[in-house]
Amino acid sequence: MSKTSLYPRFAENHLREALEDSPVVLIHGPRQCGKTTLAQVIAAQLPYAYLNFDDQVIQNAAEADPAGFVADLPDLVILDEVQRTPSIFAAIKTAVDRNRVAGRFLLTGSTNILLLPRIADSLAGRIQIQQLHPLAQSELNRKPSRFLDALFERDFKTHQSARLGTELIERIVAGGFPAALSRPTDRRRTVWYRDYLEALVQKDVRDISRIRSLHTLPRLLTLAATQTAQLLNTTSLASSFQISRPTIQDYLTLLERMFILDTLPPWHNNRLRRLIKTPKLHLSDTGLACALQGVTVKDLQSNRTLLGNLLETFVFQELRRLASWHDADHTFSHFRTRDGVEADIVIERGSQALAAIEVKAAATVKATDFRGLRTLREAVGHRFKAGVVLYDGENYVSFGEDLFAIPIRALWETNYS
Repeated sequence: MSKTSLYPRFAENHLREALEDSPVVLIHGPRQCGKTTLAQVIAAQLPYAYLNFDDQVIQNAAEADPAGFVADLPDLVILDEVQRTPSIFAAIKTAVDRNRVAGRFLLTGSTNILLLPRIADSLAGRIQIQQLHPLAQSELNRKPSRFLDALFERDFKTHQSARLGTELIERIVAGGFPAALSRPTDRRRTVWYRDYLEALVQKDVRDISRIRSLHTLPRLLTLAATQTAQLLNTTSLASSFQISRPTIQDYLTLLERMFILDTLPPWHNNRLRRLIKTPKLHLSDTGLACALQGVTVKDLQSNRTLLGNLLETFVFQELRRLASWHDADHTFSHFRTRDGVEADIVIERGSQALAAIEVKAAATVKATDFRGLRTLREAVGHRFKAGVVLYDGENYVSFGEDLFAIPIRALWETNYS
């Protein structure tokens, strides 16, 4: 396993496999999450040329004559921040159709092209896409986690591990962006996150959107950060601005396209009638969420409600990062009834297996904490593999058939027995 900067990236093997049979491979994810470094590490042993569309001269040349620009490229090329020149995708399609060579184009992008149907459709059958997230805790720990497999295999044995306590809060506040983690203090990390957001708004948003009220976005994102891990309420968000609800929704969609926000859809089932059909809102990284709110480790130690919301987002994003390099396909949702019965995160592996997670900031777990997991188990029957309450405690312990209380550190540690 190669390393990008200081840490391994466990998506690397998937990308190497993709380059062996796909003519176009795209690494997409938020800016500064490590896409360029990973692309260069993967391509280091092959004669890949490198072009960055952040360079205005290169961008102008590609926009002036996309077909000619692509035709003149070397046989193997990395095209960085390709979302800045969307007209080039059609030219890449034409080049691939004329000469289909595996690994010919290695692209990176800070916008989700899957939400741009014309671009995604033009490369259907020709492109493999790998999402890269900020660093997972297991990458920071330099050891691959097998938590998802343990979850679906119910492979948790009763034993004890050390409680995280303050260390867990420190991990939440630090987040996973490599450049932020290289800063020596919390204050310096906060400065980096704020500069990062300013650059996104002033540069990337201008490139991909015609939004006039750019000053609204930082305020909207800050407000969204206060609502992370809560049901999305666009009416409430819109009421804070002199902007219509549909416009606020457009802004949220833009931020999701840029991998800054995530919406977690509601789980649905015909056997349960009174289900909430509203998605949950999550920031893409808890370090970013904390910086937007000006939240410190000390603040989270004294505000348990805020800690609970940020911890849920932390766990959700960790699970998504683990899933991003797993061989199996995983889909995520949340479960909530109109009576308040809920499971924070529902994970489906293919169509035949389902597991669910409830997140608790407490150091203890009670039988009542499994209420939502039991309701979900009854609704899905044999598809239900496991229900887990992740908590900041010491004991791995069973709470009955397929139900477990598991310390949060299991997301990145490797010993479950």
